[in-house]
Amino acid sequence: MYLYLYLNIFTVLFPLLLSFDKKVAFYKGWYALWPAILANAVLFILWDAAFTKEGVWGFNADYLTGLYFFGLPIEEILFFITVPYACVFIYDVLNAYIKKDFLQPYAKIIALSLIIILPVVAIFNIGRVYTSITFMLLSLALILHIKFFDTRYLGRFFMAYLVHLVPFLLVNGVLTYLPIVWYNNAYNLGYRIVSIPVEDTMYSMLMLLITISIYEGIKQRKGIKQFQPSVV
Repeated sequence: MYLYLYLNIFTVLFPLLLSFDKKVAFYKGWYALWPAILANAVLFILWDAAFTKEGVWGFNADYLTGLYFFGLPIEEILFFITVPYACVFIYDVLNAYIKKDFLQPYAKIIALSLIIILPVVAIFNIGRVYTSITFMLLSLALILHIKFFDTRYLGRFFMAYLVHLVPFLLVNGVLTYLPIVWYNNAYNLGYRIVSIPVEDTMYSMLMLLITISIYEGIKQRKGIKQFQPSVV
């Protein structure tokens, strides 16, 4: 039963089909999206392979095709393509259809709170590597995002993150409830949202933040180049 593969297809199918919607025209941003997904995937695949090898988490072969690369099921590698694609699609759809940036006034406060709180939790749980590494990396990613972009995209990012929690809970709920993906509680806080480790919410935020930061950075750079006056 190739359920993990079906979840990947379900995750990306509608965003892919709707990428050609005239108002959003998501496909026009593919030049920035695919490099962002690739960079994100390299980081997370290396991380994933290391944690799988150490037994931080693992996979139930009953729900897999049996194809493996870098010690990971092919479905897990696809996860780092389909999920970022769908999440950035949500981000762009919200930008296109909701003109007001409702969370912009609170974006820096939210980010700074996370930057302060997450490392504290990580330090007090240093041996729980899923918790400590995820929380520290997210804090660092937020610092770097603010350094390069200030709060220009943060309000929109947090809005997309909140909306993405709906499909996140659905897909991750299936992955962890069966389970298709299992977690060793010795390496996390042991708190779950039904069957989902709470760390997954921060892991997902980190994956989305890295992808959107690179995505917006590439688009910004292209925009600057396009509008630079030519030197005669």
